[in-house]
Amino acid sequence: MACIRNSKIDRMKRLLPFAVGVVLLCLLAAAQDAALSPVQRGREPALRSLQGTVKTKDDEPLEKAIVYLKNDKTLAVRTFITGTDGQYRFHALSPNTDYDVFAEHEGRRSDTKTLSSFDSRAQAYINLKVDTSKSGKPDEKQ
Repeated sequence: MACIRNSKIDRMKRLLPFAVGVVLLCLLAAAQDAALSPVQRGREPALRSLQGTVKTKDDEPLEKAIVYLKNDKTLAVRTFITGTDGQYRFHALSPNTDYDVFAEHEGRRSDTKTLSSFDSRAQAYINLKVDTSKSGKPDEKQ
């Protein structure tokens, strides 16, 4: 009987380094997975971006237009002033929030468009048009 117990103990002593090695290997794999970015793990990124172009009614890029982005949860507003190419971009947007976006140029305003929280794209594109024609200006008081 003592021989049987000793042999079980001997087998356990021989398997102990193997068991420790397996546990360490599992911990190493978990640490490596935690260090990967969401994109490297094949998951959607935690944040998203919005970009687009502000154009005139004639499809010309509109320089120095101010693009407003309003967070519908916090009501915080961010702005971007377009360059000669009329492009704007906003980064680090929450995927679980709706955003309203519109552009203004010299008193003229585009329609307001919405970037929905149901839009799962990491990079969304919304183009805006501002009517800058003389006939499109509001009536001035005489």
